[in-house]
Amino acid sequence: MSGRFYGVGVGPGDPELITRKAARLIGGADVIAYHAGVGKESNARRIAASLFPAGVIEEQLTYPVTTGATDHPGGYQGALAEFYEASAARLAAHLDTGRDVVLLAEGDPLFYGSYMYMHDRLAERYPTEIVPGVPAFVAATAAASSPLARQTDVLTVLPGTMPEPELARRLADTDAAVIMKLGRTFPAVRRALAAAGRLDHALYVERASMPQQRWLPVAEVDASSVPYFSLIVVTGDSRNGRRSREVRSSPVPEPAASSAAELLVVGLGPGPDGWLTPEVSAALADVDHVVGYGPYLARVPQRPGLTRHASGNTVEVDRARAALDLARAGERVAVVSGGDAGVFGMAAAVFEAAADPEHPEYADVPIRVLPGMSAVQAVAARAGAPIGADFAVVSLSDRLKPWTVVERRLRAIAEADLVLAIYNPASRSRIEQVAVARDVLLEHRKPDTVVIVGRDVGRAEESLTVTTLAELDPGSIDMKCLLIVGASSTRVSRAGVWTPRYVR
Repeated sequence: MSGRFYGVGVGPGDPELITRKAARLIGGADVIAYHAGVGKESNARRIAASLFPAGVIEEQLTYPVTTGATDHPGGYQGALAEFYEASAARLAAHLDTGRDVVLLAEGDPLFYGSYMYMHDRLAERYPTEIVPGVPAFVAATAAASSPLARQTDVLTVLPGTMPEPELARRLADTDAAVIMKLGRTFPAVRRALAAAGRLDHALYVERASMPQQRWLPVAEVDASSVPYFSLIVVTGDSRNGRRSREVRSSPVPEPAASSAAELLVVGLGPGPDGWLTPEVSAALADVDHVVGYGPYLARVPQRPGLTRHASGNTVEVDRARAALDLARAGERVAVVSGGDAGVFGMAAAVFEAAADPEHPEYADVPIRVLPGMSAVQAVAARAGAPIGADFAVVSLSDRLKPWTVVERRLRAIAEADLVLAIYNPASRSRIEQVAVARDVLLEHRKPDTVVIVGRDVGRAEESLTVTTLAELDPGSIDMKCLLIVGASSTRVSRAGVWTPRYVR
């Protein structure tokens, strides 16, 4: 009969923060294992050492490397994978003889800890139990006597190893945050906090709950003195107007008519930074507010002084009104769209909101639309030149128009023998429209009509498929796709897909 495997959290450092259950299991273990750096004492062992029973077998699992530098043929990840396999084998040898093994974990076993890698390798083979521990950030907030999150505040836990621009963006988009894994990453983390407008409300806590514990404002920390066992707490009380806000449900105070600023509506392109126009980049660098659907807003770099207003995917007019309110108050605002803002984007929603007779106050807000590369241009360029002649663009979404209208337009385009670009072909709640659209087109087009399926064009997951109308698989299409259905003259050659400019 095999032994039991326990992942036991021992808390952040103070032995008195070990739970009673953890203490009982440690005191009755046959084998106690713990991780340690090369030439260093195990912090987990130091925390729990007073509870070790006499004669217990100890297994110190010493990391082969603690930084990215290694001569292992598989690099840093290869060295660690080999280490975890060997460590699991050592523990399995004890479990196979019937010994109970307790693997100590600083803080909590499942929170940024090494226990998880042993769990992945052993939990399916042996009876396993996990005992939670007090995580370091909880001890840190207690040490700083600073409430972390209140009521509906959103708490985000971030590793300091994230790319600096992404870290800044996420810090701007949350109410409260905890930043782990500091050490050498501290200078970049501090810059990200400054870019997000959160530096003045960020607290640095070192060795929380340990005798050497200290805390102070992040702005006052000597970067050369930051150990790995440190973290940063940004509390939900840091509501300094520079964090991301949901779209307003009530208007801003009534401004003077002459104070309205120009409202910009910009297209971010289909994805890559290289497809963002210089004009849009300059506009985003100059505004004080950006308003948009969350995933698109995430593509806007965070910087000091920029406030982000994120919202969901089906509240375009509400989003437009929020931007108009800000512009009326004299704020410099940009509404962002993916692709081109004028192609199934936010431009029309902004003009719709501005022309609403129930909101005459918006009529005097100047609006300027800055173009961006559209998704149809990106997919067409990847394929060759399929829209080199007359073409039409249709969205299969029936959220804002009846499906009967969509079908009537598809038939008209098919009869006119136009190349057709199809946006929004499917979603999780719309899975049948692609098949219906294909059948409608086949009423007027030959089965071998060329179809291009572009998915995530411009992104790392990009794929491009050239097929035919008859062979198009509706089940393979999702919201990440854009379809281009060729005309009767569209051709496929070695160079790509193209449509002649002439008609004979």
